[in-house]
Amino acid sequence: MLTEQQLAQLDWVKTDGMMPVIVQHAISGEVLMHGYMNQDALAETQASGNVTFFSRTKQRLWTKGETSGHFLQVKSITADCDKDTLLILANPIGPTCHLGTSSCFSPAAPDWAFLYQLEQLLAARKHADPESSYTARLYASGTKRIAQKVGEEGVETALAATVNDREELTNEASDLIYHLLVLLQDQSLDMSAIIDNLRQRHQ
Repeated sequence: MLTEQQLAQLDWVKTDGMMPVIVQHAISGEVLMHGYMNQDALAETQASGNVTFFSRTKQRLWTKGETSGHFLQVKSITADCDKDTLLILANPIGPTCHLGTSSCFSPAAPDWAFLYQLEQLLAARKHADPESSYTARLYASGTKRIAQKVGEEGVETALAATVNDREELTNEASDLIYHLLVLLQDQSLDMSAIIDNLRQRHQ
């Protein structure tokens, strides 16, 4: 959330009291939607933790998800360099767009968003019927077998690189990442935990 000092620096005069806001998925990076906030909407967003806009059509504060339950839970709020636009990183509860898509800008999405979507799909297969998919069968085979597959794919990825076979390296690296994501889900971990750890190491 914005501090008192950061709030004081916002240029409400320049925006005629209505600041544009971009909402981005905190994990995948997908741009979810665009809206506007006045100072009351920003205060409500900070207080509730759910993104709240000022609806120019309804002429009132409007919390995204107030009727659908598809709230946007705020992770962070950042002003741009001119202090006249806000970027909100949020974790969406359900689809953001009223059309049922994850973003109001679908199908435009960064490449990394697919990795997040894949991770969510793999998580959903943890308790599925083993006959329904390869992923479900992997989970049913147990941690030891999943870990073994990660090891096998790691070796095959390394071998493909040593012979400079780019196509095979691409295929094996894809297999490695897929099986690693399954192993992480099996251990109740996700890429966010890994990224946080890498960030801490970098610092």
